[in-house]
Amino acid sequence: MTHQVSISVADLTIRFPVYGVDAKSLKKHLARVTVGGRLGLSLAGATEVTALTKLNVELRAGDRLGLIGHNGSGKTTLLRALSGAYEPDDGMIDVHGRIAALLDLSLGIDPSATGYDNIRLRGRIAGLSAKEIDSRMDEIADFTGLGPFLSMPVKTYSAGMQARLAFAAATAVEADVLLMDEWIAVGDSDFQKLAHKRLLNLVERAGILVLASHDLDLLRLYCNKVMRLEGGVASPVTDIRKLSELLAA
Repeated sequence: MTHQVSISVADLTIRFPVYGVDAKSLKKHLARVTVGGRLGLSLAGATEVTALTKLNVELRAGDRLGLIGHNGSGKTTLLRALSGAYEPDDGMIDVHGRIAALLDLSLGIDPSATGYDNIRLRGRIAGLSAKEIDSRMDEIADFTGLGPFLSMPVKTYSAGMQARLAFAAATAVEADVLLMDEWIAVGDSDFQKLAHKRLLNLVERAGILVLASHDLDLLRLYCNKVMRLEGGVASPVTDIRKLSELLAA
């Protein structure tokens, strides 16, 4: 882990154009569900949703930031922006350190390939070299608990088996910055215990953690700071011990 690890976000704004829908009907729908960003019109006249508005955050080594907010509040958009998947429309993002984005368990899983091949594929997507993947293969394979099934195509797996494979491969990374969305509860209860232990080890080795979750106990377990998002607008970052106050605000 590098000691220079940091995240600096200044006035981050991200907008998404919405095609094939009337702004008024979309506004009515968003009003009913009480979530989502602000609606507006782009310069081209298309309806657009502002998913994040002038968001600011500074994180340094040792920071463990929990993100809270309703579905559609902007948590996943922020995580994807930090990972480099979304470019800012306004403002800037500056991340120093190797990023591991555990945002989508199904990313990079090829149903027609074997479990072993998918571990290699997922590792390459995560930025590991072929040599690094091979050196970790036995440990990853053992953690999945899938045994001889790893030599079979993933399309023959149950949903639980696929989740085990994807989780084991996704968490076999070394990262300075760890970005995690709420998909931690995978597999049966025994596997969940193993998963939590593995994640805790991963978090301890990382410099910075940003975790989006609705599970308050999980946030208190992993995080030392918290930020609330509502309609793409972020609260100031505060101490995790003030989580209840933040929720009541």
